[in-house]
Amino acid sequence: MLTTTPARVINHLIGCLPREERNRVLKRCEPVRLVFGTTLCEANQPFQHVYFPLTGFISRAIVMDGHQPLEAGLIGNEGMLGVTLALGINAAPLRAMVQGAGTALRMTAAQFQHELRDSACLLDTLNRYLYVLMTQLSRTSACNHFHEIEPRLARWLLMTHDRAHADHFHLTHEYLANMLGVRRSSVTIAAGVLQRRKVISYNRGEISILDRKELEATSCECYGVMNDHYARLFA
Repeated sequence: MLTTTPARVINHLIGCLPREERNRVLKRCEPVRLVFGTTLCEANQPFQHVYFPLTGFISRAIVMDGHQPLEAGLIGNEGMLGVTLALGINAAPLRAMVQGAGTALRMTAAQFQHELRDSACLLDTLNRYLYVLMTQLSRTSACNHFHEIEPRLARWLLMTHDRAHADHFHLTHEYLANMLGVRRSSVTIAAGVLQRRKVISYNRGEISILDRKELEATSCECYGVMNDHYARLFA
C-alpha cells in the first residue's frame, strides 16, 4: 500500500487515473508546503481547497465540546483531503490539521467539483477511496473498544511511519493520547515499553522507528486489515 522511503513520492489517487485525466488534474493543482500545526479546515465548514499529500500527512479529528479532539484517521499520499465533495456536499465532516510537515498538491474546491463533473474515472476512484475511509472509521472504532493500548499505539505509529516516508518524525504525548483516546500517562507507559524493547526511540516528542518488523508484530491485526482493504481496491 505505502512505502517508507520512496525515491519519488506520488499521490496514489492521482496516479490511478488514466494519463490524459491525470495530466488534466495535475495542471489544475499547485504544489504547496504542508506546515506542521496548520489547520486546513474546520468541521462543518465549506472546503476552500482539496489537498493531495505527497510527503506530508494530515490528521482528521472529531471535535466535541468539553473534550480533547479525538483522532479519526491520517491522510498521506494514499489519499486526499476533501473527498466528500464527491458526494456533492461541500462541508468538512472533521477538523483537518497538518501533523507531518511536507508537500502536497492543492486545488480549489470549485476546480475540483468541475473535474468531478468531467471525469467519470476520477469519481469512480474517489468512490473507492470513500469506501476505504468508511471501513477505516468502523475498524478504528472497534479497535479502540477491544484492543489494548500498546498494540493500538503500535498501529498508529506504523500508520504514521508509512505516511511520513522517514524513520524519524515528531509526535507529542498529547497528540498520541488524542489518537488513542486515552490519558497521557497511559501513552507514557506504552511508549516506554516499546522503547525498552528497542522498537522505538522516543524523546520529547521525537520518535524514531528502530525495528519495523517488531512494531508490526506488536500491532493489533487492524493495521494489516486496513492496508488489505486499500490494496484490494487500488492494486
